Amino acid sequence: RSLEGLKTFSCLEELILDNNLLGNDLRLPRLPHLHTLTLNKNQITDLENLLDHLADVVPSLEYLSLLGNMACPNELVSKDKDEDDYQRYRYFVLHKLTNLKFLDTRKVTKWEREEALLRGAFMKVVKPM
Repeated sequence: RSLEGLKTFSCLEELILDNNLLGNDLRLPRLPHLHTLTLNKNQITDLENLLDHLADVVPSLEYLSLLGNMACPNELVSKDKDEDDYQRYRYFVLHKLTNLKFLDTRKVTKWEREEALLRGAFMKVVKPM
């Protein structure tokens, strides 16, 4: 579960961290060349915190996958989520990580990118206390 050893791999371009019980305390070292990151099937629930961290430490990120985390609404995993929830999630992620070309299993479209610029900041999911 510790990613501390990654700091010695500053030229890393692809990193697959699927199924590692990683949670909201996930901290990556600065990896300026990383373009592909998969964090599928972990325990990430705080999407905004993760995205802010990734924007800071992996500026070249083009492909991100978060499927199977609570932070990624998916109608196949949760009955109370639908395609609209997933699309709002995509807009929010694209608003935060503007260089992404692929998110989860789908290519980012020009239309999605435009919507993310206009409305992405307002797509954050807020849970009542």
